[in-house]
Amino acid sequence: MAEDPRVTRLGRLLRKYSLDELPQFFNVLAGHMSIVGPRPPLAGEVRQYELSHLRRLEVLPGITGLWQVQSRQDPSFDRYISLDTAYIDNWSIWLDIKIMTRTVGVLVSGTGA
Repeated sequence: MAEDPRVTRLGRLLRKYSLDELPQFFNVLAGHMSIVGPRPPLAGEVRQYELSHLRRLEVLPGITGLWQVQSRQDPSFDRYISLDTAYIDNWSIWLDIKIMTRTVGVLVSGTGA
């Protein structure tokens, strides 16, 4: 919903700049998440998984990832699965640095949710 009446102005601002994600850093510190990786899946999404998609569950979920910086405005299931598996297949420290750098750009520009 583009203009959800339940969302306050402050909530829109927090969401626009992804500041609502900051509490996830507690999960990183606890070792339950990483900074970069596939987003944690929803139960409904896992029900749609094919066998090859289950690889996403073998790595720690991340606060940001390839989908968030390349295709955030394309919420299709197939697109985010393909980007997450591409991240897993091509992981490197340089890819993580590139994703974190692009994440900063997304945050500063306010092209969040």
